[in-house]
Amino acid sequence: MRANFRMQRLFIDSPLHTGATHEATREQFNYLVNVLRFDEGSSILAFNGRDGEWRAELSRPTRKHLVLTASEQTRPQPAASDLVYLFAPLKSGRLDYLVQKAVEMGAGALQPVMTQHVQGKLGNLDRLRANVVEAAEQCGVLGIPSVEAPRKLEELLADWPRDRRIIFCDEGNESQNPLPVLDKINERRLALLIGPEGGFSEAERVLLRSLDFVTAIPLGPRILRADTAAVAALAVIQATLGDWR
Repeated sequence: MRANFRMQRLFIDSPLHTGATHEATREQFNYLVNVLRFDEGSSILAFNGRDGEWRAELSRPTRKHLVLTASEQTRPQPAASDLVYLFAPLKSGRLDYLVQKAVEMGAGALQPVMTQHVQGKLGNLDRLRANVVEAAEQCGVLGIPSVEAPRKLEELLADWPRDRRIIFCDEGNESQNPLPVLDKINERRLALLIGPEGGFSEAERVLLRSLDFVTAIPLGPRILRADTAAVAALAVIQATLGDWR
């Protein structure tokens, strides 16, 4: 069932079922009442990442309180995405873009990875999580990807589950076409690794290529920025191995 983009969507951290109520937080109240000018009797679409999407009616029991009451489910909760997105943090503006596009493209978990040439810095992970929620609200996504604490690349690889293949975008790959490489992958548990703006170091490339659970792919003849490479790689993986098939 397709998303209804004519109605306002809101993520809430409360159970959703027929008759379920949720009192809007201060931020939600300000957004719905003061920014969007919604009032008593207005309807929105609410989701929590677990119970699907629900039509919810707004009521104002007092002037300073807003209550959402779920009336009917508009979309069921889909199966959670199993695609893990591993990325080196970028500079602030590009990092926001990268996270939003990963959500739109169907990532199920976001794992920051600290590499040798990483240039971006991760502050409070709450900002990344807020970007995840905002992207889901805007794009009709019902699943909320988890955001994990950053890890160093070497440590991540040392205890990586061997039944989940890592696909990493290697700008030094000899070929230009990723499709023949992806066609040979049989695993369905996958992770995508995108390097930093400065690329992987030679030592990191050697390490990655030495591991039997890692596959390197090219992304065409052009040099792509890290945030562009992320979208391109997610698209080609979803089209060949993921949920676009």
